[in-house]
Amino acid sequence: MTSRYDNKEAVKNQSELYKSFFKKRGIKFINQFRTGKLSFPSNKETSTIKQVDHIWRAGDKYYKLAQKFYNDPSLWWIIAWYNMKPTEGHVHPGQVISIPLPLDRVLAIFMRNK
Repeated sequence: MTSRYDNKEAVKNQSELYKSFFKKRGIKFINQFRTGKLSFPSNKETSTIKQVDHIWRAGDKYYKLAQKFYNDPSLWWIIAWYNMKPTEGHVHPGQVISIPLPLDRVLAIFMRNK
């Protein structure tokens, strides 16, 4: 399966802001991934995707929806990306989010847009 970290550049963080953190752990730096810039699919691309609407309820989690619709909870980020809501904290009960399908088509669009 495709990971959102595929082809991401890792950089060494040696910032003075983390000096006490590094000292406590006996390290000189941490590796971090650069923040990616994602674009939403075009209207033409979204016209090739089936969307299942889901009304957000208390207790809903992206990973649970990914398990239900994709049979893989690690693909939670697809739902977050597609709805432009990076965390569950950005979704409120009663809001409608879309689950994009089929998965292979959605992944192909994602890979083109990243």
